[in-house]
Amino acid sequence: MRIVNKTKNTVLAVNAVLADTPFTRIKGLLGKKALKEGEALIIKPGNSIHTFFMYFPIDVLFLDKNNRVIAAIASLKPFRFSPVYFRAIFVLELPADTIQSTSTQKDDTISFE
Repeated sequence: MRIVNKTKNTVLAVNAVLADTPFTRIKGLLGKKALKEGEALIIKPGNSIHTFFMYFPIDVLFLDKNNRVIAAIASLKPFRFSPVYFRAIFVLELPADTIQSTSTQKDDTISFE
């Protein structure tokens, strides 16, 4: 699945995977050595994450029901918790520096193709 920031007309990922079952949501990125450029994990439903037992930092976007970014966290390090965003419906986990390189920010609209 491809993820695009429609507001900025930039591509966030070309190979996104959906984690929408209890098992895939719990597993998340655990066990991966890296998240490569162009990859992403979509956690649905979700309004917070943790990076315990991960080996690398990630960028994180929290989206509402209209696919609008309600929070963006750049380079969340391993062994950390994100805040809880009660309006978030799902979470995008992206390689570190994706937010900066695509100029993605709060209130941008994201599409899934």
